[in-house]
Amino acid sequence: MTDEGFVPTADSARAFRDALGQFATGVTLVTTEGPSGPTGFTANSFSSLSIDPPLVLWSVARSARRFPVFATARHFAIHVLAADQDGLIARFGREGPGFSGLDHQRGAHGVPLIPGALARFECELHTTHEGGDHLIVVGRVMRALCPGGRPLVFAQGRMGRFASH
Repeated sequence: MTDEGFVPTADSARAFRDALGQFATGVTLVTTEGPSGPTGFTANSFSSLSIDPPLVLWSVARSARRFPVFATARHFAIHVLAADQDGLIARFGREGPGFSGLDHQRGAHGVPLIPGALARFECELHTTHEGGDHLIVVGRVMRALCPGGRPLVFAQGRMGRFASH
C-alpha cells in the first residue's frame, strides 16, 4: 500500500470505488408502491441522520431503472437485511423478479413490507438533495421495528456475515 492517493477523476473511478469498498456497511432493501405495483431495490447508502426529529437518509442512482419511482415516492420503507436474507439481493437486482411471487405485507400508505428484516423503518418523504449522480433522500421515520438478529454485511464488493470475536 502506498500513501500516494489519487484525485477522483473519470480515469480513477474504479480506484475511488475500491477505496469506498473498504468501508463495511449493512445492506438495505428500500420498498415503495409505484404506479405498476410494489417495487424495491437494495442499497448500502443508508444512514441515520437525526434522532429528534427521527430522520434517516439513503441515496438512489439517477441511472437506476427504478429511479423515477423512488425519486417521486412520498412514502417508503427501509429494511435492514438479516444475514439469511441475501437471496433478496438478486431478487431485487436489475433483472430480478422483485415482488413477483414474494410473500409480503402492506404498511401505512400501502408501502410493501418484507418479513424477517433485522430492522425496518417506515418513512414519509422529508426532503431530497442533489448528490452528483445520485439523489439523496431524507425520510422522516413514522414507525421503526427492530426484532434483532445477525446483519448482512457488504464490504470489498462482497456480501458476508458479521462475526464477533
